[in-house]
Order: sequence, then structure tokens, then C-alpha cells
Amino acid sequence: MKHFKFYEKKDVLHYTKVRKFETKLGERVKVLDDINNIELSLQKSTAKFVVLGISEDIGVKANYGVGGTSTSWIPFINSFLNTQSNDFLDGEEILLLGNFDFSEVERLIDTNAHDEEERIEAYRHAVNMIDTEVEQIIHLITQNKKVPIVIGGGQNNAYPCIKGSAKGWHKAGVIELPQINAVNLDAHADYRPLEGRHSGNGFHYADEDGYLEKYFVVGLHENYLPQSTWIEFVNNPFTDCVTYEDIFIHEKQNFIQAIATAVSFTEDTLTGIELDMDSIENTLSSALSPVGVTPNQARQYISLCAADAMPAYLHICEGASEMHNGQKSATTGKLISYLVSDFVKGVLAGIAD
Repeated sequence: MKHFKFYEKKDVLHYTKVRKFETKLGERVKVLDDINNIELSLQKSTAKFVVLGISEDIGVKANYGVGGTSTSWIPFINSFLNTQSNDFLDGEEILLLGNFDFSEVERLIDTNAHDEEERIEAYRHAVNMIDTEVEQIIHLITQNKKVPIVIGGGQNNAYPCIKGSAKGWHKAGVIELPQINAVNLDAHADYRPLEGRHSGNGFHYADEDGYLEKYFVVGLHENYLPQSTWIEFVNNPFTDCVTYEDIFIHEKQNFIQAIATAVSFTEDTLTGIELDMDSIENTLSSALSPVGVTPNQARQYISLCAADAMPAYLHICEGASEMHNGQKSATTGKLISYLVSDFVKGVLAGIAD
């Protein structure tokens, strides 16, 4: 795990604004007891959830996109760690593991590539390396029966989240086969051809390699659905979707019903919960859009999936606080913080029920 920084308590407190007569999540969340013995520390920890970041733009750039997805992690933890610890969310259920930082790899590619074609090829090669490192850590978390909460980077990281979770939960004896399902709130299917790894084909690779059994997309935008992908979805009994237009334009079913359909489709085994921030209207992301679900609807999606599905992991991706084209947002990190809080509360409520 060459590019991963494991957090110690001092790192957590650095981002936590301690205030008299209040307790913040940063004062309550756990860290590894011993970063030199990661697995034993995970085994001993009473935390149910393990939060980690992936600061990278490589997968998005490998898909001809604009960089910026590496910038959501720090704003997220700045907001999340300063959330109040109370009866609604204590914080002791959470272990903050740390963050991947692949910025040096990106700099090397940008410095040494001679043209756009060579740069894209190098990015796609680098995504394979990212896949390996992310998969290893997700595998380690899940084999110790913890639920990973993964923040940042492109949706290329869905592939190692699915693969690592499938293998880890299988090793832990929770599932019979190293294979899980996934639901995804997204404007795009991210099921592009197997043409080299990037942010647009993570689910297709996971399916092809046998780690993804069923896949359901909520809110897919018809305007950005390649015909080839649509044909694959129609002809594959293990993939399905409800388009944004069917929910909000034609009103064939409402948003809550669409989520229920997704959960029902994937309820036979553990399910990865995916949320691409470009599905939320006017939210700074790799594919910023004026059309999408509202922040509160995104929160409903997370909360209902957490409570009603059997979550293998949560992956919130593609969001940015600053894009490489100069666009900025001061609220992305706080929105992700709300979504993570909703997920933890939803899972715990589902267990209580």
C-alpha cells in the first residue's frame, strides 16, 4: 500500500475544532491502534465502519474527463470530523483509516507524456495500479467484517471496491461465493467497453471478471446512455435500471419506488452502495449537470439503501471542491459528510430493526 497514509489520532485532531461543552465526531472516531500491524488492529477494533479516502484524478482523466476528484477528501473530513457526536450518531462506530494519494503518479505522467494519446495510455495503465492497491485494502477491511466507506476519486474505484469486498466478505465466511451485487445512483451506467481501465467502465470490468453478479442503476440519464450499453442492459437479466426520465419526466414511478426496485433486484446477497456525485444537480463533479436529483433525494437514496439492503460497502465518488478548469465549490465536502452520516445511521437502524 505504497500510496496510503494511515491516520493517527493526532491527524484526526488536526482537523477537529474542539469546543467547550460539545463533543465532535473527531473526538470519538477510532484510528488503528498500531499502524505496523493493520490486520490485528482491525480485528481488535469494535468499530463497524472504516472510512478511507482516495485522492486521485487519474481514472477520470483516463476517460477524457476534467480532473478535480482528488480534492473532495480534505473538505469531507473537515466537515465530518466536526459533526456533533450525539444520540443520533456517536462516532465510536467509525474507524478513520486514512487516505490514498496518487498525485505523484499523476504528476509523473503529465510531465513525461509526449502527447494526448500517450498520456491517456499512461493514465489507463496507472488505473490498474490503483485497482491493485485499493482492492488490497478493501479486502483487508471486509475480511475482518468491517464495512468500508470510500470517499473521493473517480468511479473507476468501483471495480476494486467490488472485487476487494467480494473476496473479503467471502474470506470472512459471510458470502458463499466471492461475488456481490451493486446499486448505483448515477447519470451514467459506467459500463463502457473493456478498452483499458478508466472511470467509465468499472462495473463492466467487475462483471466480466465475475465479482459483480447483479447491477442496478437509479436515475440513469437517457441523453448519456450509449446505445451499445442500453442493448447490453436490455439483454442481460443481471443488469437493470430506472432512468431519470422515467422517474421525474414521465413519472412511471416515484424516486422512492425506484430505490425500492433497486434494493429488491439486489437483495439476494451483499450489495455495494454507489453514489456518483454527478447525479446530484448543480453539484461540482467530473460531469457537473444542471439536471439531477436533489441533495435531499441523494440522502434518501443512501439512507434507504443502508437500512434495507445488505451493504457490502459505500462508495461516494466523482465529487470535487475544485476542478482543474478553475470551478470551485465550498459545499461538496459538507454534502458528502451528510451522506456518510446518513449511511451509518441507516445501517445501524436496519440492524436495530
